[in-house]
Amino acid sequence: MTKAPFVSVSVATASLGTVLGALALQLRANGYEQYVESVANFSVVMYITAALTVVTWVRDGRPHSN
Repeated sequence: MTKAPFVSVSVATASLGTVLGALALQLRANGYEQYVESVANFSVVMYITAALTVVTWVRDGRPHSN
């Protein structure tokens, strides 16, 4: 596979994780504590997804053996 899909998906999910992290901080500052944990957890999931996308990209770049 080419690098473009992996890179764009990884950057998009990491960006979403960053936005959700900022949203969690804003929610905490505004007193919406009941939503902070859910948004923060989803932010972490986005960072993990971005990392796994990079791992997939690296593994896909290795030569395949039959």
